[in-house]
Amino acid sequence: MRPRLGIILGSGLSEVAARLERPLQMPYASIPHFARSTVVGHAGELSLGTWRGVPTAILSGRMHLYEGYTPAEVVLPTRALALAGIECLLVTCAAGGIGERCAPGTLMIFTDHLNYQGVNPLVGPEDTRLGPRFIDMSEAYDAKLRGVARREARKLRLKCSEGVYAGLLGPSFETPAEIRALKRLGADAVGMSTVPEVIAARQLAVRVLAVASITNRAAGLSARPLSHHEVLEAGRQGAGSLAHLFDRVIASIAGAKG
Repeated sequence: MRPRLGIILGSGLSEVAARLERPLQMPYASIPHFARSTVVGHAGELSLGTWRGVPTAILSGRMHLYEGYTPAEVVLPTRALALAGIECLLVTCAAGGIGERCAPGTLMIFTDHLNYQGVNPLVGPEDTRLGPRFIDMSEAYDAKLRGVARREARKLRLKCSEGVYAGLLGPSFETPAEIRALKRLGADAVGMSTVPEVIAARQLAVRVLAVASITNRAAGLSARPLSHHEVLEAGRQGAGSLAHLFDRVIASIAGAKG
């Protein structure tokens, strides 16, 4: 099978993979050179199958920089899918809400991102097999895919907004002062992932749609203390909405190729 579509699932969102038809599942540990996800809520499994008739590869769980992996290790699964032939990548993550519309239980479609993780997966010796070293990131998130996601979210009556995602290194949650600074810089949501994979995918000319499941209000915007357990629980609750949205988006992708 040559996948046309790739999906990366974030914290607590692994049940989205249940939408695959006739899946073949492989633990990351069985795939040469794949690192192992060490974070609770990340299954660490590659699933191959079809979704709405579209050959699809799903990465259930990701590797993070804060686990001690290098940027190259974090994006190796993304590059593997791109070199295997995917044309579109749907990326998900759990995120803290900063913008007014980014309340817990809602979704946010990425319009852009701020990379404050301190690294870039393109740093290092140039490998022309992966694309050019200097890539244009002015449209990191595909306008047509975003338009489809907006339209289908409205049809499904999902609470969904668009905004800018700020990627930080983690694993500590941000301080209230950091959140105030990010808000001034234009961030609507904040998390600890996604940015490296998006950069790697764009280097290989893969179209990207990224959607965050807003699991909590960011530090200083709620009286409740932040915890990974809360993020996982809220992510699981939002997985159904995300699966419905992706079902519609993938149907549109299938129709466009039909």
